[in-house]
Amino acid sequence: MTTQDASNSDRIALLQGTLDVLILRTLVFGHQHGQGIARAIQQSSDDVLLVDHGSLYPALQRLEKKGWIVAEWGVSANNRRARFYELTVLGREQLARETHQWCRLASAMARVLGLDGAETVR
Repeated sequence: MTTQDASNSDRIALLQGTLDVLILRTLVFGHQHGQGIARAIQQSSDDVLLVDHGSLYPALQRLEKKGWIVAEWGVSANNRRARFYELTVLGREQLARETHQWCRLASAMARVLGLDGAETVR
């Protein structure tokens, strides 16, 4: 993950392994090529998270090697050859485990920070 542009102070550094779960979550909505995955993460985070291609493609290879996603060549909407990635059953199971862990972490952090879930720190 990286930050780009002048609003870097508004962006959040991610914990190691976060990109994997973001990719898996994005692929729940259907197959997508790499640039589409990066764009979806950026849009769904309201431009807080930007995925650097230097991080994205190694993560995609890692997830494919683990059997959590599969890839096949196709043609993108702009008529370019691209690899399209799709979530596997194992990937869905991993996403469920990761989501549970993230919920536990977020809840614990909220307790430590004295937040009740409805509050945000600005």
